[in-house]
Amino acid sequence: MTEQKRTPVRQKAKQLAKLLREENPDYDYLRQLFRHLRTELSVDVTHNDKKLPYVPTEEEICKYYQAVWKARNMKHVLMIKTLLYTGARVSELVHIKISDIDFDRCQIRITEGKGNKDRIVPFPDGFKEILAIHAHNTRDKGGEYLFESSWKRPYTDRGIRKILERYSLEAGMEHSISPHKLRHFLFTWLKKQGIDDALIQPYSGHESRKSLEIYSRLSISDAQTEYEGIIGKFPV
Repeated sequence: MTEQKRTPVRQKAKQLAKLLREENPDYDYLRQLFRHLRTELSVDVTHNDKKLPYVPTEEEICKYYQAVWKARNMKHVLMIKTLLYTGARVSELVHIKISDIDFDRCQIRITEGKGNKDRIVPFPDGFKEILAIHAHNTRDKGGEYLFESSWKRPYTDRGIRKILERYSLEAGMEHSISPHKLRHFLFTWLKKQGIDDALIQPYSGHESRKSLEIYSRLSISDAQTEYEGIIGKFPV
């Protein structure tokens, strides 16, 4: 569209905006108005071309983890397993405090996650012993956060990403493994096991207007029962 053609359209848009301000229409009126405008102007509002995120395969995750295990850095092993088991975002992982972990219930409280909302994420019962030993050793050294650098400070997002990138290179991965790809893998894997979205949502941190009603009726205990029942099949 040329600039000459755009000018009348902009003028009409300004006139419409002024008219709407004067009438102070309600939501239903605006919805009908914009629906009419989309029809009249043949505006396509579908987003079918949205690119789906890349999700590693089980084989790729196993290959990646073998490189992690081969390095024998137990802090990195625990860090990556925590990401894999909980689906925590990297920005959430670096802020987990030892006091946020309930080892008896196998749960971690994510404080002020995405959207400044708190939530609970589970981890496998078989993972609690080694995680508890790590947390105990960290606390004995004066640590507060679950994962701290040698300077007694929590890791940064960038620091975690660099660690994961290192193992991607060592494993010869075609697609580099990032914290978010581990998150995608967990929730995709749970879905493939037949776990309903409504049971995944309480600890994934995802929300949508469409799903809020059913999600609000589910508790974290329901989700964790399903989680614990199938996590034993997890490839790592």
